Amino acid sequence: MTKDEIKNRYSMREIAQRYGYQINRAGFISCPFHQGDRHASMKIYPDSYYCFGCGAGGDVFSFVQRMEQCDFKTAFYSLGGTYKKPTFSSRLTEYRQGKKIRERKRQEERVLEKKALNSQLIDIYRDYMQKAEPFSDVWCDCCNALQYQLYVQEELNEKR
Repeated sequence: MTKDEIKNRYSMREIAQRYGYQINRAGFISCPFHQGDRHASMKIYPDSYYCFGCGAGGDVFSFVQRMEQCDFKTAFYSLGGTYKKPTFSSRLTEYRQGKKIRERKRQEERVLEKKALNSQLIDIYRDYMQKAEPFSDVWCDCCNALQYQLYVQEELNEKR
């Protein structure tokens, strides 16, 4: 099991009860991490805990770590966690997937750049057409270029 699977499988209430603590209706227990706690000062939430007396707080892993006085790795294994040592093929697969994602992002960025440039060209050609004399050589060239840019804009929009 992974870290997230363990968090989804065990609630903080179950972990506290595993250590023998009785949780009252309000969700409090006496804090096991400081002395002299006459009243229940630790609130047990569904996925975490917090002590209003000493300020201790965290998730299921930190609770087990403090109760067992161990590191995260030991707490992880005690809650049923498993760790698979990555192999060369798994690393290669992750690398290839990351490479595909990066390439897809680059392609999307290129398309967005092309769209922005194309929009600028369309504006420029429309502006020239308004300033030029109708049906002059400049006006006809701008009209042809504008038609082409509108066609390209349509092609770019269809690819998305």
